[in-house]
Amino acid sequence: MLRINKLTKRFGDKTAVEAATLDIDKPCMLGIIGRSGAGKSTLLRMINRLGDASEGSISFEGREITTLKGKDKRAWQSECAMIFQQFNLVPRMDVVSNVLHGTLNRRSTLATMFNLYPMADIHKAIEILDRLGIAEHAPKRAEALSGGQQQRVAIARALMQDPKIILADEPIASLDPMNAQTVMEALRRIHEEDGRTVIANLHTLDTARRYCDRVVGMRDGRIVFDGLPEQLTTGVAREIYGAGADFSEAATSTEIETLDKTQAVRTAEAYV
Repeated sequence: MLRINKLTKRFGDKTAVEAATLDIDKPCMLGIIGRSGAGKSTLLRMINRLGDASEGSISFEGREITTLKGKDKRAWQSECAMIFQQFNLVPRMDVVSNVLHGTLNRRSTLATMFNLYPMADIHKAIEILDRLGIAEHAPKRAEALSGGQQQRVAIARALMQDPKIILADEPIASLDPMNAQTVMEALRRIHEEDGRTVIANLHTLDTARRYCDRVVGMRDGRIVFDGLPEQLTTGVAREIYGAGADFSEAATSTEIETLDKTQAVRTAEAYV
């Protein structure tokens, strides 16, 4: 399915990703963990072709990705959707139009200029928003929504592309705990219900353990761990983050789990 072989990215004399090798044989939810600057975002950007590799190769279903150009490259970026930490929405545009931007790669320049969308695409956008629990916000400006709601709009935009792979670059880093839980649960459902591969860069160990089928650890641009969540022991975590690392932030989702159901619902409602 997805094959990454000795992928390397250099910026001048600095190596951001070094000889990363990763095979994904079937759809899964994969979490990539590591300290800031470990190379996680650079790796995702190379997979999506937002950045070119210095060396190595990426292939998907037997097709070479690293050499794609022009319309072939744009077609790949439709199959491999990207979700960002800062949402990348158009703040003054309504929610449904932001979602419809997921179709830009397959629309004509004229249709894009005049903001013309087929009725079928509009209905599909609203259905996706409904699936993510925010259909009632479709006519609102994106800037009027909370951070968690905006991230779900960004997920909806990605789903409009009907991608085979979703890359999420720190999708919950700027969210409060309850909104982070909502976003991670949405990504997990998308993997399970749609059979799509989801690859997410994550900061907390507990989030990776809770939501992912497989975890990859990066340190100083290299993959130093690739295994099951239950294999992510404290010893392995210290190898990824360093011997003096503070794991206190990893308690975030554990704390969420200790909330009783009523408290969790009330807290969630406070952020809607």
